[in-house]
Amino acid sequence: MKYEDKVGDELKQQRFQMLQDIAEELSGEITFPTTFDLTIRLRDTLSSPDWTGDQVAELLTLEPLISSRLLGLVNSAAYNSTGTEITDIKRAVVRLGMNVVRNTALSIAIQQMRRAKSMLVFKDLSQQLWDHSIRTASSACILARHYGAYNPDEAMLAGMIHDIGAFYLLYRASQYEELVARPDTVKHLVFRWHEGIGSILLETLGVPEEIILATREHDVPRPDKVTVKTLSDIIYVANILSGSAFELEYIDDVAIEQKIIELTQKYEGLSEEIDQYEAELRTIFS
Repeated sequence: MKYEDKVGDELKQQRFQMLQDIAEELSGEITFPTTFDLTIRLRDTLSSPDWTGDQVAELLTLEPLISSRLLGLVNSAAYNSTGTEITDIKRAVVRLGMNVVRNTALSIAIQQMRRAKSMLVFKDLSQQLWDHSIRTASSACILARHYGAYNPDEAMLAGMIHDIGAFYLLYRASQYEELVARPDTVKHLVFRWHEGIGSILLETLGVPEEIILATREHDVPRPDKVTVKTLSDIIYVANILSGSAFELEYIDDVAIEQKIIELTQKYEGLSEEIDQYEAELRTIFS
């Protein structure tokens, strides 16, 4: 049966209905795209203090894309200073460690979700969000390296997944015909709700509390003088350095506009290093 097109108040009600449906789902068992299934199983395996490289490697054979990305990551300059190539996924898992493996799998799951056929109507926004995520990951890593506030590897991966809520909202919106017919009406919802929804998703996936907090607070205004001390600080600054201005159209926060100018000037000396690392990440996650 052909759906009845909705406009005005009826369209607003449809958006509200989507949020209600998501709230109900988040309070129960969350249904992810299939790629997330392996991420959840990885979480369960890696949460055991007795996990082994063999166990994780066996799981990863079910998803060759994740295995290949992990091998690319472990052989990158950031993780392999000797230049000796690692071709064994078990060795890669042990070298990278629990958090890097889990978060890399999650990053790839996000990328696969945004490429789902149902997401084509939102392809421009999802591509913009993905480019922003790569840039934020690069900025977070370089900030952590220079200021010694947090492990650079985990900062990078926290930056990569900080907008998971936005991708999930787009994925869910793609299941409502009225919203698919008017994709621009979804953007306001995405930028208003993505932080809270993202933090709930990460809790479900067993991500460390520090990353969840950084996700929840990455658009929350800070004091005039931001010092990089915590992961939340890193992701907040990295998000701004990485082009968060495209969100301002939907947030309408003049204070953030000024903060973008201030922080861009403060950290402009890191831009070349961020550019270089971003190029490396794109070869791994493209």
